[in-house]
Amino acid sequence: MRARSLRRRLNLWPPLVFAGIRVLALSDDYRYAKVRLRMYRWNRNYVGTHFGGSLFSMIDPFWMLMVLNNLGRDYVVWDRAAEIDYVRPGRGDVFAEFRLTDGHLDEFRRQAAAGGKALVWFDTAVVDADGQLVCRVRRQVYARAKKRARPPATGEDGGHAPGSTQPSVPGSDPGRGSDSNLLGGSHRAGA
Repeated sequence: MRARSLRRRLNLWPPLVFAGIRVLALSDDYRYAKVRLRMYRWNRNYVGTHFGGSLFSMIDPFWMLMVLNNLGRDYVVWDRAAEIDYVRPGRGDVFAEFRLTDGHLDEFRRQAAAGGKALVWFDTAVVDADGQLVCRVRRQVYARAKKRARPPATGEDGGHAPGSTQPSVPGSDPGRGSDSNLLGGSHRAGA
């Protein structure tokens, strides 16, 4: 999906709209985003400052969406964990910016090589209109190459890796199994 279309959809998405969150910018390459949380009577807490859940929500989907759109369809990407550190009460408009770097993407690819999972933390500052820090939010994003995109696990002899439970079938592509195995057939080595 084009970034401009996604930005429009996010700005109409009820969880963000009713929290007072607006996506101000989303670059065409999904490497930069800027979000604003506006204070309204309905999203204030008991003492008249920003509700902590809204501050947390304004960060929620963006790292995952940016990573997903940069790694591409060969990866599964999810949010895995999050932390928030409230520094000062938020009053008025508050903002968060996201910058996804080549280093972040290289780290995902490095960790996910050979089918492993990748876990990368992102730090985001939420600031008020004067640039004063309101809170710090950390998000951990999970990524793993989809099975179809993983390199085949092979041993030194070109067959399956040692300890693999998939049998080698004569005439089949090593690392893939036979077509009948993929369709539920019951071939065994030497059968």
